[in-house]
This record gives sequence, structure tokens and C-alpha cells, in this order.
Amino acid sequence: MNLSLFIARRYLFSKKSHNAINVISAISVCGIAVATMAMVTVLSVFNGFGGIVEGLFSSFDPHLKITVREGKVFSYETPAFEEALRLPGIQIISESLEENALFKYGQQQVPVRMKGVSEEFRLMTDMDRLMIDGTFRLQEDVVNYTTLGAGLAATLGARPGFIEPVEVYAPRRNVRVNLANPSAAFTTAYLQVGGVFSLNQPAVDEQMAIIPIALVRELLSYDHHEVTSLDIKLAPDASVKKIKKEIQRLLGDEFLVEDRYEQQRESYRMLQIEKWVTFLILAFILLIAVFNVVGSLSMLIVEKKADIRSLQHMGASNRLVARIFLYEGWLITLAGILTGMVMGLLLCLLQQHFGLLRLSDVPGAYIIDAYPVIVKFSDLLVVFGVVSLIGLLTVLYPVNNLRKQLAAVGSMWSA
Repeated sequence: MNLSLFIARRYLFSKKSHNAINVISAISVCGIAVATMAMVTVLSVFNGFGGIVEGLFSSFDPHLKITVREGKVFSYETPAFEEALRLPGIQIISESLEENALFKYGQQQVPVRMKGVSEEFRLMTDMDRLMIDGTFRLQEDVVNYTTLGAGLAATLGARPGFIEPVEVYAPRRNVRVNLANPSAAFTTAYLQVGGVFSLNQPAVDEQMAIIPIALVRELLSYDHHEVTSLDIKLAPDASVKKIKKEIQRLLGDEFLVEDRYEQQRESYRMLQIEKWVTFLILAFILLIAVFNVVGSLSMLIVEKKADIRSLQHMGASNRLVARIFLYEGWLITLAGILTGMVMGLLLCLLQQHFGLLRLSDVPGAYIIDAYPVIVKFSDLLVVFGVVSLIGLLTVLYPVNNLRKQLAAVGSMWSA
């Protein structure tokens, strides 16, 4: 057995002559435990929010999205696309054509982002999950329908079932505006409101209207095969990474193939930045708590001077004596880490099952009623590593002072 570790463990659990040392050691363990628990729970809550965001976007965004790097629209009737779209694992392909337009309903006029989609879009997405009013419809007989974002519907004052249609004004392509008759530069169409959806993203909810792609092509004079993007849904057992790489190889650098994370790059990046900035703030708080270990260890060194001399008389080296108190500091830190991680995991488990911390007292005010929690093993490793490193670096200060004192005493004896 390691003699230094054995003595350090005895010192940790033995009763000290000065009760203040026991109190400071207990405070050190509690401070590290609370900070570690906070790290575990905060990272898990951010993971939970990330899971909620990912779930919402997975209901709307395709597995893969193909766009052109330069320009706005492209044609996919080429040999390269034919080969790429026949790859095994591709289940559904949906056309999408997006453009700005003006929606008018009653006295309200709002610039919107039209998203023209084909019928495959219904099979591609889980729109039923996102609908908050009405149903998702594109076309029935000769009637064209639009599905509005929640914010856009509120601004227009339009709801499903209203008789009055929404007027659409789209700019004509390659037509100069006649100042004497500016309305001639626009094409118009009429849409019935089929439903209202919410993605809880202002950029979508307040600006987007989903309409039939055939109507967008008619309004903007695009050919039947021109799109702004091709949306691809893969089979459940297909590898997104592998198919994305193969499509990119076949289409070349002229086109951009994005998975769901890349399509919502900014949202995921912002969530990760918030997560790790909060973690760093907690790490600074932990640093303050760990300084209690310095006080506890320094007082213990003073109390055990007689033991140190006894060990030296029995032939213990300065290195062995210093390692005793180094292990002592590590044991205090380790006790705090393990206690904090157990408390954090227990709190996360209770939150998952009982929702102790709620977002609102009003049920249904948000997408979820309680803070979501997802515990990741990688986060636990990061917490353990960071807290251990901070504890190690902090313990080195009093131990190095002890080494210097022992070296000075040894020099005097030699003299």
C-alpha cells in the first residue's frame, strides 16, 4: 500500500486537535460538492433545451438539404442529380421554392417569406405536431391554401375558417417598375388560410407562409423544374453522414449539401456558447470554493509539525512528507467531486420524473412545463476533469510551501 496515501487517508478521517480544521475541511467538501452539482445540473438542462430545439427542427427540417452556392434557383434535371437522388437510403425528395412577397389581409399588409413546397413535404415533415390551429393543406380542387407561422397569422389577423382570402403580391421577374402604374410590376393570387403552425423561432413564426410550389412558380414565372432547394428524407437505418458525403461528391462544389445541424448552425452554436459560458462562470465560482482547501491544508500542516518531525527521524524523505499532504488535498477534492456528482445526478433524475423546477405555474404556457434535463456521460467526464484539475492546481500551493520549508530545515541541519 502507498504509505503517503495511507497516512493522508488517516489524517482525513481522524479527529484534529483544533475543531476549526474539521469545520474548514467540511466546508471545503461542501463547497466543491455544491459547485460540482451545479455544473452537472446546468449542463444537463442545456442539453435538455438542445434536445427540445433539435426535436422541433427535426419536425420541420429535412435530413439533407441541397442548395446552390451561387445564385438563387437551380434545375435538378441533370445526370449528376439523377445519379445522386437514386442513392440507396434516400426515401423522399421534396421540392422547395422560397421567395419574398407581400401578404394583404383586410387592412393589414405584411412582407413574408413564401415557402412553396410540393405534396411530398407532407410526408417529409411532422407538420401535425407543429400545428396549433387548423390543418396543414396545400391544395383542394381549385383552392390554394397557405399555412401561416403563428406570429404572421397574429399580425395579419387571419385564422383558419375565415371566408376572406389572403391576397398575395409578388414582384414580376425581369420587369421594370412603371411609376405611373406600379401595381403592374406585381402578380397577384389568393389563398385561403388552412392552418397556423409554430416552431418557436421568430424568424420562421413571424415571416414564413407555406404555399403550393406550383403557385409560387406561376407568380414568379419559374420553370416547373426550378427550385431553391431539394429536401431529402432518409430511411431510418441510413447514414446521414455517408449519404451526404456521396451526394456532395456527385454534385461537386457548385452545390451545398447540409444536414440538420448545418441548416440551423446559428441556433445550435448559440446554444453551445451559452452552455459553456455558463460552465466557465460556475468554474470560477468553484475556484473560490476550492480555496477553502488551501486554508484547511495549511492549518493541517501546522498542526502536524510534530508528526512531520517524527516521520523525518524515522527516515521519511521530504518528498514522502510532501506527498502526504498532496494526497490529503486530493482526497478532500475527490470527496467533494463524488458527492457533488451524485447529488447532481439525483437532482436531474428527480427533475426528469417529477419536474420540480417549472418554467411557469400556468400549464401549457410554454412547449414544456418544466425544465428539460438530459444527462450526457461526456459532460460528466468534463466536469470531473475540470474540477479535479482546479483542485490539483490549488493544492499545489500549500504543498510547495511545505517543500520549501522542509528543504530549508534540511539545509540548516546539513550546515
